[in-house]
Amino acid sequence: MLAQRTIKNSVSARGIALHSGVVSNITLKPADVDTGVVFRRVDLDNKEIKAHNNNVSEVTLCTSLQNQEVKIATVEHLLSALSSLGIDNLIIEIDSDEIPIMDGSASPFIFLIEAAGIQEQEAHKKFFVIKKEIYVEKNNSWARLKPFDGFKVTVEIDFKNQAIKNSGQKLSLDFSKESYLKEISRARTFGHMSDMEAMQSKNLALGASIDNAIALNKDTLVEGQSLRYKNEFVKHKILDVIGDLYLLGGNLIGAYEGYRTGHALNDMLLNALLKDKEALEIKTFKESEAPMSFSSQDLQRVEE
Repeated sequence: MLAQRTIKNSVSARGIALHSGVVSNITLKPADVDTGVVFRRVDLDNKEIKAHNNNVSEVTLCTSLQNQEVKIATVEHLLSALSSLGIDNLIIEIDSDEIPIMDGSASPFIFLIEAAGIQEQEAHKKFFVIKKEIYVEKNNSWARLKPFDGFKVTVEIDFKNQAIKNSGQKLSLDFSKESYLKEISRARTFGHMSDMEAMQSKNLALGASIDNAIALNKDTLVEGQSLRYKNEFVKHKILDVIGDLYLLGGNLIGAYEGYRTGHALNDMLLNALLKDKEALEIKTFKESEAPMSFSSQDLQRVEE
C-alpha cells in the first residue's frame, strides 16, 4: 500500500516572519496516523489549529489560518514542502502567529524534514482525486481544477516589470516527469520596492529583506541580487499553489491551471471544490495502482 507519512524525529528552526517582523521559533514533531498537519501555538497554552481550507481566514499576500483566537499566517511555503514530500501527519509547534519566512522559498523546510527523516506509518495514505472540472474567476483572474492521472500545475502570471517579463511568465509542470525539489523548491517570493512603504503602513512585509525575497526596482532586480532559476517568479507562484492546495488535507490527483492567480483565488477554488460533492473523491492506492506522480515518495535531495 501507499502509506501515510510523518517524520522520524523532532527538528527545530527559527527565523524572522515576513509580515509581522517578529522572530518565530518552530519545532516539527512526529504525529500519529490521521492527525493531519496541525499547528500548535506554544505561546497560547498549546492551542491548536488544523491546516485545512475550512480554517482559512486572511488571503492578502499570504495564506493565514484562524480558529477563534488561534491564528497562523504565511503557511503556504511550509505546506508546499510537506506536499512535495508526502508528509500527511505533523505537529508544528510555534511561539508566534506567523511561520518564519526563512529564505523566501520552501528549500529550508525541505532541509528540516530531510534532517528529521521520514517515517512511513501503518495506515493508507489518502489522496484527493478531482472527478470533474471546477472553475472560478474574479476580475481578470481565473483558476480551475480538472481530472488528471497524476499531478500537474500550469500557471501564467502577468507582470509589467521587464525583469519578470524577460524571465518567462507561463510554466506547466507535470510532477510525474519533473522534480519539485530540483525545479520548484528554491524559488523565492518577490516584491517591488515601490510597494514596500504601502505594505508596511498596513503592517505587512515588516520582516521583508533581500535575504528572504527577490527585490525589484522598476524594470530590474535590486543591485546585488540574482535569480536561482531563469523563470523563478512563475516557479514561486507554482510553489504557492502547491502549498495552498495542500489545505485539502493531503495530496491532490488532478491538474491545476491558473491565470494571474493568488491565495484568494486558490481559496475560492478549494471552497467551490469542497461544495460540489461530485467533484472530489478520497481514495487510497496500492503502490502498483497509484498515478506515476505518487508511485514513489522517497525523499530526494536538491541537486546543486
